[in-house]
This record gives sequence, C-alpha cells and structure tokens, in this order.
Amino acid sequence: MAHRIITQVVLVGSRVLGRAFAEAYKQASASQKYARQAVKDNPNAANTVASSGLTLDEACKILNVKPPQGGKANLEDVMERFKRLFDVNDPQKGGSFYLQSKVLRARERIEMEVRNAAEAAEMEAELREGWKPKIFKDR
Repeated sequence: MAHRIITQVVLVGSRVLGRAFAEAYKQASASQKYARQAVKDNPNAANTVASSGLTLDEACKILNVKPPQGGKANLEDVMERFKRLFDVNDPQKGGSFYLQSKVLRARERIEMEVRNAAEAAEMEAELREGWKPKIFKDR
C-alpha cells in the first residue's frame, strides 16, 4: 500500500515538474523571438533590452521623463525624479524594495543610453576629423 502512494507522489511530482519546464521553455523561446524581432525592426538599437531587462521606453515611463532625443537627455531631471521615487519606495519607510529596484534600473538604463550615444558621437567625430593621437610631454 505504501509503495502505491510513493509511486503516485513520484509520478504526480514528475508531471508537475515536466509541465513547469515545458512552460519555462515556451516563455524563453517567446522572449528570444521578441528580442530578435526588436533588433530586426530597429537595427541601430542592438541593445534595446539591457541587462536589467528594461527597454528605454519602460525606463522613461517609470521615471516619467521624455526619452533621450539624439542621445541627449536632461539628466538633472532624471536624477531629481530618481531620488524622489527611490526615497518614497524605501523599505525602511514602508516602501517596496521591488519598486525601488525598478526605479534604480530605470535610471541606469537611461544613463546607459545617453552614455552609448555620447560614445558613438565621439567616435563619429573622430572619424570625420581623423585620428589625432594624444601626446604627453614629459616635464
């Protein structure tokens, strides 16, 4: 009698785990297709979803700021909104750690976008002007 119960528990557990792995595979596959389609639609933005998992649009909505135009954003406004939202969601004051981390990742995503645009503009300017090595003279 005990062996039947153990067998049933093992079979039900393996069925549940199998379904969970199948569902996780489906979600990973759909996510990969979404990322591939996003890159195909906008080849200039190769990294539309950063390591934080936020798109630039999501980050701007979280902080309620305008997206960077031409790689330039009002970082003072971003920092002001970040500090306010970060403090409001402080777990010590009864806020949510999850929301606080989303606010942090949103700020990082916007800063990354501005930094990448600045680097690209710098490289483009260097290509236009030609490479000029920096020479340091010893005193």
